[in-house]
Amino acid sequence: MKELIVSSSPHAKDHRTVSTVMGCVLLALFPTAVGAVIFFKWKALLLMAVSIVSCVFFEYIYNVLAQKPQTLHDCSAIVTGLLLAFNLPSTAPFWLPVIGALFAIVVVKMLFGGLGKNVFNPAIAGRIFLFLSFSPLMSGKWTAPFDGISSATPLAYLKNASGELVTITDKFTVADCFLGNVGGCIGETSAALLLLGGIYLLYKRVITWHIPVSFIGTVAVVTLLLPRYGDISAWQYMQYHVFSGGLFLGAFFMATDYATSPITPMGRIIYGIGCGLITVFIRYFGGYPEGVSFAILLMNCFATYLDGKTIPKNFGGERRGIRIKKS
Repeated sequence: MKELIVSSSPHAKDHRTVSTVMGCVLLALFPTAVGAVIFFKWKALLLMAVSIVSCVFFEYIYNVLAQKPQTLHDCSAIVTGLLLAFNLPSTAPFWLPVIGALFAIVVVKMLFGGLGKNVFNPAIAGRIFLFLSFSPLMSGKWTAPFDGISSATPLAYLKNASGELVTITDKFTVADCFLGNVGGCIGETSAALLLLGGIYLLYKRVITWHIPVSFIGTVAVVTLLLPRYGDISAWQYMQYHVFSGGLFLGAFFMATDYATSPITPMGRIIYGIGCGLITVFIRYFGGYPEGVSFAILLMNCFATYLDGKTIPKNFGGERRGIRIKKS
């Protein structure tokens, strides 16, 4: 006689596993990784390799010391390592991603219980830890792609060069920012390659449109309506803000992290708007020209709260102003 097991809904199943999702993310990041090597040569390749190996090593060692099952098969450590490397300048010493990987994997991820239990995005937290601890190495010197000559980033120029005889359009074109021919972290300069990867994730339904569109859209709307650089049009000013810095990297690949972002559609939209507003606020009034990482980290704190406030009512449940009589 066969047992009939009855369980409550939902009964939906998905063929995807954590490892297949992470595999899709790695494929989406591959064009940007190739672009980083083209723009910044062998140094970018070595930084990515050191960061990935360090993240894998620290997760392995932690599981051994804590006597827990190995979790390397889910490939999340590889994704964290690659994203952490993307947030480093090409001039970073090779020991820097090792320290960042130690903090991201052990402190932010594994001590909270591992994948899915972490409150903050490990790669974002690793970048901010490195920025606060080794600020001169993380933001003191940028090099332009191909030639390796020291160069300011477009966002730094927008923040500090208003009123100069030479405008930003003489230094960087919008096309340069979109394609990646500007200084910056090795994985965030090319908005085009990041957009290509983001479209792939949307096509594979690994992420939804809510966070990227609301995040990028908020930055676009605010910078268009409230420009702070009078030497160019508001439309150009908005384009420089959207296509420069880590906005596309953060919006498509880090703000959409399953464990640290809301699960409800409305919660994701509010989350993305919050990330966008904080990003612009830091870019306008902060001490340095970029704000994507801090914005995502701050909004990570509100992900659970947003879910609780935006979860839809069950069918047949109580709606605002209407009570269901109980017999």
